[in-house]
Amino acid sequence: MAAPDAAGRLGPLTDLVVQRLQVSDQVAAAKFGTGKPIDDPVREQQELAEVRAKAATLGIDPDRTAAFFEDQIAASKVVQRGLFDRWTRHPDQAPTTRPDLNVIRAELDQLTTSLLAQLVATDGVRHPGIGCRVEVAEAQLSAIVIDRLDALHRNALRTALRSVC
Repeated sequence: MAAPDAAGRLGPLTDLVVQRLQVSDQVAAAKFGTGKPIDDPVREQQELAEVRAKAATLGIDPDRTAAFFEDQIAASKVVQRGLFDRWTRHPDQAPTTRPDLNVIRAELDQLTTSLLAQLVATDGVRHPGIGCRVEVAEAQLSAIVIDRLDALHRNALRTALRSVC
């Protein structure tokens, strides 16, 4: 996980985003071969409604917060679809155990709480403009190198960070 000092002011937020992407690997493993769809619109809408309400309570913009979490959901789907494709083409790389999706969802809920706290902590940094985009690029590049993200997870990270500013 990226060291905050190496990753700038958005390093801790980006680190949590990377953790969430890594949990997406487990989500994919839990769903692969079960017929469970990658998309779960009911859960997604529930999560977005919850983060909107929590954002208002925390004093951050509910719409920007929901957009950020929509990107987290989209990034998770990038990982899941990529892994499904990989495992279908290379069955020898498919997971041999199936994690419990309820345990994974509890971990995702904890990450959501931590991400919300970081959105509050970085609210002054996350505004439209070149300064924020530079901060995102610094944090993203640091995470890619330190966490040794493969192409799939680099692509998902780009998706996850697209509305930070």
